[in-house]
Amino acid sequence: MNEVTPSLDIDSLYERYGRPLEQEHYGEYVAIAQDGRVIVGKDDIEVVQKAIHEFGSGNSVLCRIGYRYVDKLRREKCWSAGIIRTSR
Repeated sequence: MNEVTPSLDIDSLYERYGRPLEQEHYGEYVAIAQDGRVIVGKDDIEVVQKAIHEFGSGNSVLCRIGYRYVDKLRREKCWSAGIIRTSR
């Protein structure tokens, strides 16, 4: 079982690993692990599920590539599923 990372630097993770994806994957979702591994997809739920499976619960951030906001229905910072959401 993976330990949950207490604090992830969302902005620097996105700048380093998410921003380079903007040209090819604008509007898609990316889960970024603290070590830089990424999962990219068009379905946020699918990306979350894969991230939890591959990185462990709470060990990644979920961003929408190229956006500085998240849909009104999905504003929460943390999901009960264990992945941290952010608006970029």
